[in-house]
Amino acid sequence: MFGGPKLKINKELLERCKKCAEVAGYSSVEEFVEHIVEKELKVIEGAGTSDAAITESLRGLGYIS
Repeated sequence: MFGGPKLKINKELLERCKKCAEVAGYSSVEEFVEHIVEKELKVIEGAGTSDAAITESLRGLGYIS
């Protein structure tokens, strides 16, 4: 993904992701992060497709207050 989109995350969180990616057998931390983000998006989007349903799902997961 050289030169592709970039996302900044907390260094501590990145280290945790690296460790989990390695233990779980992912080929890279990028592959691991993409997988868990995709998985979470399916959960959120599965709650409904309206903005209100997505907002309510995020609130229920504690991502927004």
